[in-house]
Amino acid sequence: MTTPSAATSSTASGQAHGPAPAQAGAPGGRRGSLGPVGLVLAGGISVQFGGALAVTLMPRAGALGVVTLRLLVAAVVLMVVCRPRLRGHSRTDWGTVIVFGVAMAAMNGLFYQSVARIPLGPAVTLEVLGPLTLSVLASRRAVNLVWAALALAGVFLLGGGGFSGLDPLGVAFALAAGAMWAAYIVFSARTGRRFPQADGLALAMAVAAVLFLPLGVLESGTKLLDPTTFALGAAVAVLSSVLPYTLELLALRRLPASTFAILMSLEPALAATAGFLVLDQALAATEAAAIALVIGASMGAVRTQVGRGKVKKAGR
Repeated sequence: MTTPSAATSSTASGQAHGPAPAQAGAPGGRRGSLGPVGLVLAGGISVQFGGALAVTLMPRAGALGVVTLRLLVAAVVLMVVCRPRLRGHSRTDWGTVIVFGVAMAAMNGLFYQSVARIPLGPAVTLEVLGPLTLSVLASRRAVNLVWAALALAGVFLLGGGGFSGLDPLGVAFALAAGAMWAAYIVFSARTGRRFPQADGLALAMAVAAVLFLPLGVLESGTKLLDPTTFALGAAVAVLSSVLPYTLELLALRRLPASTFAILMSLEPALAATAGFLVLDQALAATEAAAIALVIGASMGAVRTQVGRGKVKKAGR
């Protein structure tokens, strides 16, 4: 998933990934708009197909083992590429990045526990309720009650009126992962303000990997050292973390954060597609309608937040 990303929200993305994105009216903005949009979509596809690959790896390494491999490989790659400075940071800086890492570890662990029990599309749809709730609460506008009601209608459809068709524990893990995604967004933004470039992300990923390593070893033991298992885990790390983070970093240099957030709302649809193509997880008509409702609610909430920001700016 998206992961995971300082890149999972408009607020976090704009602050944690370097320079501010170009404005719509900037020179070349219209001509180059397809480029950054394509990068974001490519990153989303990479995340969701990486998640589908992770599901196929779970019988070999277990859910916790897969998360361990993903975080460990991603942490090594990011630490080597970013080479973050370890000295000169305050106690508050380290506290922020540690909490960011804890949120990242919990988000990934809970999500993978979810997709081990329910299809990928519904899992991502339930998970995205976390950022959606955060957006609605942050906006504090009456119209967001409409988006919240739309999302709840989608969740009701997804559960068939009571989640009888989905594993209740898988549903609970997905909702908990969504809560951690919201926390991830908050601390991603704070980390981005305190650390240059992607240094904070690299350090947080290292924290997450260290935290998860004992859990992965406890569940999977020497299976993690199997060459095939490790290679597949490394592929999951590249597809789900390294590649999308890089693509989103490049895109956000030229793409307005609001547009980025709307594109992130398409994650459930991308997840459902990956689940169908890789895992043969077909969706019923009601499940497809539920995903569409949640996507619509997410897009509406983002546009409402963006509109509010423009009004405030004009008022100044």
